[in-house]
Amino acid sequence: MFPNIGNTTEIRNSMNEQNTTIPKSFRIIAVIGLIWNGLGILNFVGQTFMSEETLAAMPEDQQALFENVPMWITILFALAVITGTLGCIGLLMKKSWAVPLFLVSMIAAVVQMLHGLFMTEMVSVMGTPAIITTFLVIIISISLYWYSRQCKAKGWLS
Repeated sequence: MFPNIGNTTEIRNSMNEQNTTIPKSFRIIAVIGLIWNGLGILNFVGQTFMSEETLAAMPEDQQALFENVPMWITILFALAVITGTLGCIGLLMKKSWAVPLFLVSMIAAVVQMLHGLFMTEMVSVMGTPAIITTFLVIIISISLYWYSRQCKAKGWLS
């Protein structure tokens, strides 16, 4: 006459387990994001601490690009790659704090990339690869933020 509470709990637990099953692609995406942002950190360090000899070996127009980067763009570059890297670590740890880190990374990356695209001579100096890289950075940063939000909504992050 009365429902069996034990069975209801088992069904509820079983449903929760199905809802929080994380696909294998989760870890793959997080690791690829971590590698991508790790490469971003290497790029940041390489650009920020470029030796005088390396800079002098570049064509003059490229030298001018690197020498005239405003400090606030350098700060955004650092913020984008550091928060992106930490966001990927948070994703691998299944932590919800990854989401706001990806938001900061996305905003910093988009502003930095659009500045380079529209406020500098980057395209005329570096050519088509600069355009491709710019849009790749923007697409990946938006995708990681979107993916982290989806993961949180699905209950994969605590």
